[in-house]
Amino acid sequence: MKYSGWPDPGELVVGKIDEIEDFGVFVDLEEYEDKRGLAHISEVASGWIKNVRDHVREGQITVCKVLDVDESAQQIDLSIKDVNDHQRSEKIQEWKNEQKADNWMELAFGDEVETETYTTIANELLAVHGTLYDAFEESAIHGADALSDTDLGDDEVDAIVDAARENVSVPYVNVTGYVDLENPTASGVDGVRTALEAGAGNGDVPDEVDLDVTYVGAPEYRIQVTAPNYKTAESQLEASAERAITAIESEGGTGSFHRERHTDDE
Repeated sequence: MKYSGWPDPGELVVGKIDEIEDFGVFVDLEEYEDKRGLAHISEVASGWIKNVRDHVREGQITVCKVLDVDESAQQIDLSIKDVNDHQRSEKIQEWKNEQKADNWMELAFGDEVETETYTTIANELLAVHGTLYDAFEESAIHGADALSDTDLGDDEVDAIVDAARENVSVPYVNVTGYVDLENPTASGVDGVRTALEAGAGNGDVPDEVDLDVTYVGAPEYRIQVTAPNYKTAESQLEASAERAITAIESEGGTGSFHRERHTDDE
């Protein structure tokens, strides 16, 4: 997706070097429609420059910092030297991600979708998630809930979620904890089983989370959680342990949570 407006001073932009002159470099902005900027020779690299072509080449993709924008003069002043390696790498990755998201939009709505329709949908996603890539990633993880704050129709939401879940590789993390469950009361094993079912969520675990409770060795049980991020994983782990402990205590038993597995010599 290319923006129709103008970049802001201080913004990092991706551009393709289109023309090299003795006084500087002309750069076509890849993220903006019909926008071209100039990096003066003094902004191409640090130190004295004898030959601009020693530092850049035509057709090269680069990252520039926007120094100034004069819309009336149709002029954008850029700096290549003011972008460090980390910023350059991060911005290029962000740009590549948005290109992927553009492809996912085509998969969701067809490559012949009208520009106005595309823009309306994209703006809804950008308003809520900041980037198209983040919108698709969140849709892959959370489904339609990720788009609940948009004004998109049900068909549009379904199309985005379907495309996201078919194409987005979602990073997942794993965390593990343990609960000790003891029940000396009359309910005995049945009470422990009830506590384990509570710990497993009784079918009420978010779709993006995989939670499994398994036997280790009496009275110890392992809780394993797979989730899109550590915050969610840790929250679900603690919630699982709390449910199990509450359930076993309601049976008259006792329970405790710990992060490391107990060994026989402890």
